Amino acid sequence: MTAELGHFALILAFCTALMQAGLTLWGAARGWDGWMAAGRRAAGMQLGLLALAFAALTWGALSDDFSLDLIRRSSQRAKPMLYKIAGVWGGHEGSMLLWALILALFGGLFAVTSGHVAARFRARVLGVQGAIGAAVTGYAVLVSNPFTRLTDPPIEGLGMNPLLEDPGLALHPPLLYLGYVGLSLAYSLAVAALIEGRTGAGWAGLLRPWVLLAWMFLTLGIAAGAWWAYRELGWGGFWFWDPVENASLIPWLLATALLHSVLAAEKRGVLSAWTILLAILGFGAALGGTFIVRSGLLGSVHAFATDPARGIALLAILGVVLGGALALFAARAGRIDPGPGFALISRESALVFNNLLLSVGAFVVLTGTLWPLIAEAVSGRILSVGAPYFDRAVTPFAVLLGLVLPVGALLGWKHARLHRVLSGLGPALIVALIAGGLSWMGLNGTEQGGMSRLAGALAVGLGGWIVAGAVIDLGQRARGRPGRILRLPRADHGRALGHAGFGLLIVAIGLSTAGRVETLAALRPGAQMPLGGLGVTLDAVTRRDGPNYRADVARLTLRDGPEVLARLSPERRVYPLQGLATAEAAILVSARRDIYLVLGDPQGDGSWAVRGYLRPGMLWLWGAAGMMAAGGALALSDRRGRKRRVPCACR
Repeated sequence: MTAELGHFALILAFCTALMQAGLTLWGAARGWDGWMAAGRRAAGMQLGLLALAFAALTWGALSDDFSLDLIRRSSQRAKPMLYKIAGVWGGHEGSMLLWALILALFGGLFAVTSGHVAARFRARVLGVQGAIGAAVTGYAVLVSNPFTRLTDPPIEGLGMNPLLEDPGLALHPPLLYLGYVGLSLAYSLAVAALIEGRTGAGWAGLLRPWVLLAWMFLTLGIAAGAWWAYRELGWGGFWFWDPVENASLIPWLLATALLHSVLAAEKRGVLSAWTILLAILGFGAALGGTFIVRSGLLGSVHAFATDPARGIALLAILGVVLGGALALFAARAGRIDPGPGFALISRESALVFNNLLLSVGAFVVLTGTLWPLIAEAVSGRILSVGAPYFDRAVTPFAVLLGLVLPVGALLGWKHARLHRVLSGLGPALIVALIAGGLSWMGLNGTEQGGMSRLAGALAVGLGGWIVAGAVIDLGQRARGRPGRILRLPRADHGRALGHAGFGLLIVAIGLSTAGRVETLAALRPGAQMPLGGLGVTLDAVTRRDGPNYRADVARLTLRDGPEVLARLSPERRVYPLQGLATAEAAILVSARRDIYLVLGDPQGDGSWAVRGYLRPGMLWLWGAAGMMAAGGALALSDRRGRKRRVPCACR
């Protein structure tokens, strides 16, 4: 009965979304206050109905209701509670219901917080948001029903893919969806502005906090996915450049460009066309990522819950949402106020260059991701585009962006003197040279020789340049008085923290890649293998039973000469129900480096395959992602993001 209640709530949510779209858009066109006001109530109703539907589906997972096909395919009785809940969005249908719920959440939040916005503009935003909600909930009702019942239910479910039974994957999809779907509100604000035909500082100020919120969650979602891949896949890495990873990176790059563009639109009334276009493309990329992940169009080590047949419906939604908005942009672009002019050397010009780098970088990633599909369709050849292409294609954009970032942050609006800015960044250059030189001396034992060592040193130097530039930015804004730094606007602190986090991310990637050491050996109990000057001894392998798996557990002793550093216990787990084996790595984490050990398969002579990795700077990588997200949260809390009167969407 609970499932039927959830299904009924989902159908009502679809009808409510249609009503929200129709009433508000028509009411705004005709100037009918009552119809426009109905959109706010409809947004709240849609959110409540979808929350009820999602709660009903979650209860089905917790109560082991295997008469629901989704629960049968994604759960089992012995599964821990956390993964029963995560299994709700681990299946195709449940993930789309979560998508719809978060979409309604952002619409409901806007309805509640937009009392200061002109009624007509608010109605148009809610109308566009309702139209997207109608498309997604309609997809769930008509094509991807999460409440499908089985006429002959089994007594046990099939269980989720064991690789997905990890805290990182329990967090990754909700966080990523909060970023993906959060961009829908930026899209709705952009389309509403195009309908009215005018943009301005008031509109940009309304857009900025929603872009910040989506970007922050998208950053955390990507980091959670990388953390899962690092811990769970057993290969010692965190980024593989596979299609699903790229599908999340592309919206992040466009959202980052949008975030910088909207600041210029709010502060100076420029780059409004850029801002609208990036808002459309950012959400379009998020929808495209959903299509890639769920359709099975491209293979991926991370892909799950794929369904090629239902991917056609997702492609149709993508075509309408993206094509319709771009057509409207083409029709109304001439009416967008370009704003005042600015000099070639100015912060506005730096932001344009920043947008170009990020946008072209996103296009390069998209091209590499889709190229195997294009090549097969055109020539019939099956090609593979892997990490070497992306490393070579994306690195120049990242380097240019890193070099320009501190300079652009210090340039003045409208016009600036470049030599003054560069002279002020002299200390940052010194920091970069020292950091790069020290890392060059410290990186040794790398697998790829001197070039990898050089690349790592350059990455560390570039990261040091960015971090030092962020500190100098704060110092100059405080006019050299340390006491004034704490009194600066939180947006300034947030920007500096976000930029410093990006610099630290480059440092961590450079160190972890150039300083990586890998060893593989077949060990009998009592045997030892070397690992970057350390010794790893296999003491024993024992068997234990988990809630839904059997595990072989190794006891490994890590020594530095005669000194015992740690005892680690990686596992090889076998899930009988799925017939799959997974590796649970044991990781010794420190600020200097991670020591990463994996137990492989048993060998015929009684030995066990053991793989070890040294990865410098991994803790810095996770900290960098946290710094970037914290910078976004700090900027979001700035008083400029509080309610203000926005009488219309124009200047």
